[in-house]
Amino acid sequence: MMLQNSPKPHAELILAWYDRHHRELPWRVSPSSAKAGKSADPYHIWLSEVMLQQTTVQAVKPYFNKFLSLWPSVNDLAAAPVEDVMAAWAGLGYYARARNLKKCAEAVAAGHGGKFPDTEAGLRALPGIGDYTAAAVAAIAFKRQAAVMDGNIERVVSRLYAIDAPLPGSKPLMKAKVVELTPPDRPGDFAQAMMDLGATICTPKRPTCALCPFRDVCLAFAEHDPERFPVKAAKKEKPVRQGAAFVAVTPDGEVLLRRRVNSGLLGGMTEVPTTAWTSRLDGGTTTQHAPFAAAWEPCGTVVHVFTHFELRLSVFRARTSRVESTDGWWEPVTSLDAQALPTVMKKAISQAVPLAFAPAKP
Repeated sequence: MMLQNSPKPHAELILAWYDRHHRELPWRVSPSSAKAGKSADPYHIWLSEVMLQQTTVQAVKPYFNKFLSLWPSVNDLAAAPVEDVMAAWAGLGYYARARNLKKCAEAVAAGHGGKFPDTEAGLRALPGIGDYTAAAVAAIAFKRQAAVMDGNIERVVSRLYAIDAPLPGSKPLMKAKVVELTPPDRPGDFAQAMMDLGATICTPKRPTCALCPFRDVCLAFAEHDPERFPVKAAKKEKPVRQGAAFVAVTPDGEVLLRRRVNSGLLGGMTEVPTTAWTSRLDGGTTTQHAPFAAAWEPCGTVVHVFTHFELRLSVFRARTSRVESTDGWWEPVTSLDAQALPTVMKKAISQAVPLAFAPAKP
């Protein structure tokens, strides 16, 4: 098999494929629309790229559309109450993204007149924008020749060049290859093409190599072993933390909620009263730590996996009259969906009140 080594044919191959097979996404300008003079909206690209971190396209689509309906411009988002932003983000996970999203919108509105900087350096100077997001917005929205790197692109590049070094040590080499490959005339389309290829053809398992535009230049395909790439270091077992969650419910169907402190994991989100989450397996999981005295009954345990640890929450329920709370409020079960409850808290409430998040009947 003849393998081409010049970067120019690689870019031409992937762009020709992208022109025919690109995904239609709500934040994206298609190649045909771009040729007709339409440009990508930097606000849309930034918003989608922040949401897409650690999250699938299908999960992001409804959140993206919801945010645009609530806050059509970055100035609108900047002016929104942070509680509303956190509530709209609830369920999408990695909640530091939502806090940084709000801070970044405020910085763009206050310091840049509601317009995003058009360079990587300018974008990186904004709160919550790192190398990846800066490169993506610069390339896609402003046509800067920026090298965009995400998980899909890493997989494509590692296979294209059969990079044997394990992640994360191989990232600099992969980045160098993407710098070399990114064309000056269509950098945004090139980045989106590589993302699409990784998401639809060059998948982690059972890649559809026969349909890949790189099949004649891909070293991993030539070696008949594309699934070996990217090479990953052995995973460490996640540590386990334990805690207790207390779901107090009144006869009128109200649940006691409170807001977490703004810093740290799930900062600023809404929760039912909980204990601290500890690595000790003998503490923090009994009714001794309940927010007030009541007939707390055990409702089982919920498990939730965060990036760096697994959480096991023992759930307790008390059917009680309203009690005064200095750091919380009583919320009707019927309006829980409007609160900024992260998934782990929805799990805990559902464990105690099984129909709390049941879909409404048509």
